[in-house]
Amino acid sequence: MTTLNPADTSTWLPLEGLAPGFDANKAPHTTALSGREIAVVDARGTRIVHRFGDTTVSWQYHPGAEDPTEAAADTDDYEAFEVDDDLYFVQFHHRYLPNEAVSLVLDLRAGRALAVISIILPSPEQGRTRVQHVFAPSVIEGADVSGTEAAPTTTLIGRRVEWVYSAEHAYEHVYLSSRWYSWQCLAGPERGLADTDENSVWEVRPGIYIFAWREKVIPCASVTIADHRDVNAIRSHGVLFGLDETGEVPTHFTFGAHGRLLSTTLHAPELEPAAFGED
Repeated sequence: MTTLNPADTSTWLPLEGLAPGFDANKAPHTTALSGREIAVVDARGTRIVHRFGDTTVSWQYHPGAEDPTEAAADTDDYEAFEVDDDLYFVQFHHRYLPNEAVSLVLDLRAGRALAVISIILPSPEQGRTRVQHVFAPSVIEGADVSGTEAAPTTTLIGRRVEWVYSAEHAYEHVYLSSRWYSWQCLAGPERGLADTDENSVWEVRPGIYIFAWREKVIPCASVTIADHRDVNAIRSHGVLFGLDETGEVPTHFTFGAHGRLLSTTLHAPELEPAAFGED
């Protein structure tokens, strides 16, 4: 058995090394969407119809005029988590295209949706992580649309948050800028490890954020939704997606965490990281 050496990334645990137990604080799957048909339409005119059962979702993808993606349809297993009233976080891993997974935020109250597509690239590209994210805001067909469209935000920059995933797994995050965050493992099999990785943050409702990160050492990425409205009782739901230890088999699993704000860093206005923006 390889001994974990924080200074030697070749000894770091593969994605599946977090299990078992990492999902202990995961919320229960909700069947609130069961029996419903929900179609979402994005700015390109792409229309995706979802028909939810208790544990499976049948979908049809109809690309718009500006969408080069081919039409497709299939049925996948899914998990859904209730984040807030009429706000759901849906996860499914495509069977027909195993290098892609979908995180779908459905805001039934506002008539809006946000899809985050996690894509495992065929091979590492210079300057890019192996798993990439694509964000696609849309509206729910036939719904009364209100509020603002989900969009990138700098609100989390400067915050330091402690996350507890189980009785054995705990991490802290420091949100540095629009592009970067730092993490370290406080408890669990990765205890002692730390790194700085790419992230993206989108606001879907006031105080509720999509936080997605892409790791450069392990070929994996995560999409989470976190309710920060009570900074002493933050709740998140998420998914990890990437390649297993062999580097060949896609691995997809969901989890949850309870968090609390540890501190907030305030920079001088002329040094504020939020002003750097995205490259």
